[in-house]
Amino acid sequence: MKVHDCVSFMLIRGDQILLEKRKLTKTVDPGLMAIPGGHVEPGESLVDALLREVEEELTVKPLLYFPLCSLYHPTTELQRLHYFVVTDWQGSLSAQEAEDLIWTSVYESEPATVAADNIALAEYRRVILPMLNENNATG
Repeated sequence: MKVHDCVSFMLIRGDQILLEKRKLTKTVDPGLMAIPGGHVEPGESLVDALLREVEEELTVKPLLYFPLCSLYHPTTELQRLHYFVVTDWQGSLSAQEAEDLIWTSVYESEPATVAADNIALAEYRRVILPMLNENNATG
């Protein structure tokens, strides 16, 4: 079975995360609430795919980002989603491929309808938020 590598980008603004409502015309996950992302092209690094996909999908350029985790998502194809947290970007957000963009709380337990996205968000809450809270308390 072929595995399709994809990048997913968690744009974080304070205690909010950006989700997209996928168009009903999409082949993969039509109509679902999801963390935005896209396929890695042959020969492309994950970071290059991240930078390209964020610009294509949201018309912004990531400035600060880091990898979070990788999860499998069985849909019309088997995808390996490489999640990145993007905490700063340049430009104005604009949905190029999604029906709508929605900001929601990072504390909401299951804001997405894609199971892997909710697992990635739980991982963000489990690993990253305690570090952020510790840094804010000490510094």
